[in-house]
Amino acid sequence: MKDILKKLPKIELHCHLDGSVRPETMYELLLEEGEDMEDISLEQFEKMAKVVDECNSLVEYLERFSYPLKVMQRKENIERITYELLEDLSKQNVKYVEIRFAPFLFMEKGLSFDESVESVLKGMERAKEDFNILSNAILVCMRHESVEKSIELVEKGEKFLGKGVVAVDLAGAEEGFPPENHKEAFDLAYKKGYNITVHAGETGRHENITKSIELLHAERIGHGIAAIKSPEVMELIKNKNIFLEMCPISNLQTKAVESLDEYPIKEFLDNDILVTVNTDNTTVSNTSLDKEYELLINELGFSIEDIIKLIKNSTEATFLPKEEKAYLKRIIENGLENLKSS
Repeated sequence: MKDILKKLPKIELHCHLDGSVRPETMYELLLEEGEDMEDISLEQFEKMAKVVDECNSLVEYLERFSYPLKVMQRKENIERITYELLEDLSKQNVKYVEIRFAPFLFMEKGLSFDESVESVLKGMERAKEDFNILSNAILVCMRHESVEKSIELVEKGEKFLGKGVVAVDLAGAEEGFPPENHKEAFDLAYKKGYNITVHAGETGRHENITKSIELLHAERIGHGIAAIKSPEVMELIKNKNIFLEMCPISNLQTKAVESLDEYPIKEFLDNDILVTVNTDNTTVSNTSLDKEYELLINELGFSIEDIIKLIKNSTEATFLPKEEKAYLKRIIENGLENLKSS
């Protein structure tokens, strides 16, 4: 089974760059930055950078991001981290990735907005040449920031649209920061031609999913677990052909659900909701798409055919122009055909 999963052609749509830094790279760059790591071995640091067992909450999970952000304040570091992530994903037979990041988080030591975005795009371009992996970027607005900050991101990011950037996102802890706070920014993004995905319903509030679709123009929803609490929300998602970017291992770690028994992925699929499966953060969650699929097969009884259906959903969900999406579909179909004949 593991061998088949390894050979499957894959697509990753919900992957945070700062949550997916190689631990050894982070450790090396922290030393270069003059961080006091004297009493911390690489092995110990890996345990600090990853969720090895469990967290008590999303807030505790998000604390792991303090380490990568310390080393993502230089252009060369950001480019390297992007390149290495894509190298790692290419080895797992991932054919296309949408990497998301918040440019303002990389600007604490003097980088400009353009420099932070260009560094990611350079890493993506180099990885395409070296590993034949396709990728695009999603720019992330943070919930706790002002709507003015989100508007600034939308305006400054526009020049990169179609040149490596395909969408905007809204992320961060949901409690106390409702989607409507950023409506003006997402209205602007919609008018400017950005694709839109929004983190919503990762924790308990299904209303955030409705608001993200109706007020923020979301075409995809990050996580969306709370939809299971409302037949009306499930109907809305289904009728509008909204794709859910589900991340099972991360959702278990953050206590978005207490156990896999509560994880609603099967109910969503049974109700013809368009589900995709992703990693969220490969390092922080210590995961890969292979691990995510394995969990679904071993614990929830998914078949290889079910996994292939999820991959095909991901192909449809990509924020690619029509011709590029058709090209990616051919890559995925060819990969699946080769697997059948092997």
